[in-house]
Amino acid sequence: MDLTEHSASDLSRMIAARQLAPSEVTAAFLARIAAVNPGVNALVSLREPEALMAEARAADDAAPRGWLHGLPMAPKDLMATRGLRTTWGSLLFEHHVPDKDDLVAARMRGAGAIFVGKSNSPEWGHGSHTFNQVFGPTRNPYDPGRSAGGSSGGAAAALAARLVPVADGSDMMGSLRNPAAFCNVYGFRPSWGLVPREADGDTFLATMATEGPMGRTVEDVARLLSVQAGPNPEVPFCLPGGDFAAGLDRDIRGMRIGWLGDWGGAYAVEEGILAQCEQGLRVLEDLGAVVEQVAPPYPAEKLWQAWITLRAMLIAGGMKALYDNPEKRAHLKPETIWEIEQGRDLPAAAVYEASHIRSRWYAHAARLFTRYDALVLPTAQVWPFPVEWRFPQEIAGRPMDTYHRWMEIVIPISLIGLPALSVPVGFGPAGGKGAGLPMGMQIAGPVGSDAKVLAIGQAYHRATEWPQRHPAPV
Repeated sequence: MDLTEHSASDLSRMIAARQLAPSEVTAAFLARIAAVNPGVNALVSLREPEALMAEARAADDAAPRGWLHGLPMAPKDLMATRGLRTTWGSLLFEHHVPDKDDLVAARMRGAGAIFVGKSNSPEWGHGSHTFNQVFGPTRNPYDPGRSAGGSSGGAAAALAARLVPVADGSDMMGSLRNPAAFCNVYGFRPSWGLVPREADGDTFLATMATEGPMGRTVEDVARLLSVQAGPNPEVPFCLPGGDFAAGLDRDIRGMRIGWLGDWGGAYAVEEGILAQCEQGLRVLEDLGAVVEQVAPPYPAEKLWQAWITLRAMLIAGGMKALYDNPEKRAHLKPETIWEIEQGRDLPAAAVYEASHIRSRWYAHAARLFTRYDALVLPTAQVWPFPVEWRFPQEIAGRPMDTYHRWMEIVIPISLIGLPALSVPVGFGPAGGKGAGLPMGMQIAGPVGSDAKVLAIGQAYHRATEWPQRHPAPV
């Protein structure tokens, strides 16, 4: 088998047993990157092969520092990496090279990863379609004319195209889950606070975005989460880390799964997506879980209003300095300017009301989880769309009133920081709008149930192995 087809965990075990050298693994992935990446544009700011091979050869004889020892990785371009260009997809930072790693990058490097470059992202991570003026668009490995999703689209496409064995991403509004669905891989949004952020800017109000892992197997996702997780003593509200791969294989018979579908019609969903997800639910039933339809548990429009209010407030505050400088503002994408202008003059009463809705939904969801082990929704409302679009303008005839309304279905999970795993559900059937295109569903649990959600995903993965059964055609 081509080394790039192996899971990260299998490669790690072979390196640890000295059946394989880091230099062999790196050489295989560099060859794959050279052959495939130009067509998908998943990885950017690539380092020189000679320097990477020298680092890999040094790892051949070095004592392992962690399970990522000798494995190639490409941190998302929203994460600062020491000595490696970090642009945030913005022309303002086109040539920026940080002098230190962000916390999660430092943890991955400390566990032995070899950073080959960065994974592409939309500018500032705004929007679930990966394109920017620095590097251009990332293309879907299953159909290069389609979007790979975002904002972790570069990471998802790189995994699907076998350019890296495992990947990191981040998720405020579905950015670990949506691209995973579009690219037939796994993306896990951890409980908020499990993977801490840097101790810069506001850390008390900014409780919606999180880093997290992606992979072609749930084991890889769990093992990377174990590296990323753990408190940052300088940041509030952190959760303890742990070994999330331990106990991953467990029986899910008798677990109760609530199917929320399209939230009683509140979310416009393209033809074929609900049926594809229902096939995935039947897999869980075959594994012994009990699946029940759940009525809409909270008004969708209230959740949306709370979301866009809090998101705009945070973006406006965090990006105030760039917006206030006219020369720098001219280089911001229209969607970013829209967010800032929505948030810069928000009255305190609007922010309070948004937080009140968020609080009530959290309490309501907690009661719901006394009846269900997990809740399931489609990961996306549209099939992967043409790469030339900025964003979908309508879904099934329903117009979208913002640049991100088309991914509203992730909001119930994101708003209250639930752990959620996007799992592949296969490919759209011939003759339909999604013919041959990947899709996914998100499995969510209560805060702190990360291990249980991953165990459900592991059982599902062992029964389906979608990323392995349908490798990317590039």
